[in-house]
Amino acid sequence: MKLRYLLPSARSEASSKEWGGSPNALALAYPPLHSDCGTMFDVFGSVKGLLKIDAVCIDNNVFRLHYKATVVILVAFSLLVTSRQYIGDPIDCIVDDIPLSIMDTYCWIYSTFTIPNRLTGRVGLDVAQPGVAGHVDGKDEVKYHKYYQWVCFVLFFQAMLFYVPRYLWKTWEGGRIKNLVVDLNCPIVSDDCKNDRKKLLIDYFYANLHMQNFYAYRFFICEVINFVNVVGQIFFMDLFLDGEFSTYGSDVLRFTEMEPEEREDPMARVFPKVTKCTFHKYGPSGSVQRFDGLCVLPVNIVNEKIYVFLWFWFILLSVLTAISLCYRLCVLLGPKVRLYLLRARCRIATQEQVALIASNCQIGDWFVLYQLSKNIDPLIFKEVISELATKLQGKDSA
Repeated sequence: MKLRYLLPSARSEASSKEWGGSPNALALAYPPLHSDCGTMFDVFGSVKGLLKIDAVCIDNNVFRLHYKATVVILVAFSLLVTSRQYIGDPIDCIVDDIPLSIMDTYCWIYSTFTIPNRLTGRVGLDVAQPGVAGHVDGKDEVKYHKYYQWVCFVLFFQAMLFYVPRYLWKTWEGGRIKNLVVDLNCPIVSDDCKNDRKKLLIDYFYANLHMQNFYAYRFFICEVINFVNVVGQIFFMDLFLDGEFSTYGSDVLRFTEMEPEEREDPMARVFPKVTKCTFHKYGPSGSVQRFDGLCVLPVNIVNEKIYVFLWFWFILLSVLTAISLCYRLCVLLGPKVRLYLLRARCRIATQEQVALIASNCQIGDWFVLYQLSKNIDPLIFKEVISELATKLQGKDSA
């Protein structure tokens, strides 16, 4: 019997005997609960660092949903699945004549199975558990479940893929916006410093007019990569779960509306909590003996909830990213759209000056100016618009 299933008093007595009655050994065997909790908070505390707000904004809200929210969600889920000591053993099997530890290890490594046509029926009468019943080899379909071993690694791999567009954009962007807004993103700055920084910014923008399209196109490429990535990951998870992910969330919703006698739990189908496992060994006479075991998979209680959430989250993220790409296409093809958006960012500036600047800007110039408006104090940005318009007006007059 495993000590963790004993009553507290029996557990202490058994532990004292096992560890020679030594209090120090007993303390090592069962460390205080608060130390485990502290370690758990340390693990999840490291994930919280990904949520810090950047001082300079070089992207948009939908982009941040990919590399911040989704990465944090996937890493947190990966740590949750990995931290076995906080949610129990990943597998516990029972079988006669085989040591439980050996059976647990064997079934975890070589996978367990269920019988798909036994997922329905009354538990305790028709079947022992959903998908767990007697079967005939070669006649009844047998479905092996091994992917739960890889869930933590797959989730972490997916998190890295979601960060790739952010990494590309940070590399291509090269800190341009950060360098341009130095001392201009704070309302409390000396006039001399402010004027010097404004002059540098305006001179830079004027000197590089019509030369910044490639900068904008790189960002648009990263947005497309975001969309391709999230859609591709939906197909990847569908492949990983043997074709079950694409309809997983909708199946769960329909399951709650069906009659108890007829409904088939999609969560039990994809992440069964009770499965079967067959162990073979040589008997005393040298013949191969077969032992059928029953295995409980506590880790699948977490896995099923994780993938229900991810189904809805990935669908939502795909829709939002598609809308964002439609918006980007309108910005790319519509000069009037760019003018409207620039006016929305510069409400306190003279509208004629904004229109003059927009008419002289190509898509790259507009994009840089729009990014600057997110990071510069509105009063200072109004002055930048005014002085830049004056300079452009002088150029047109000349």
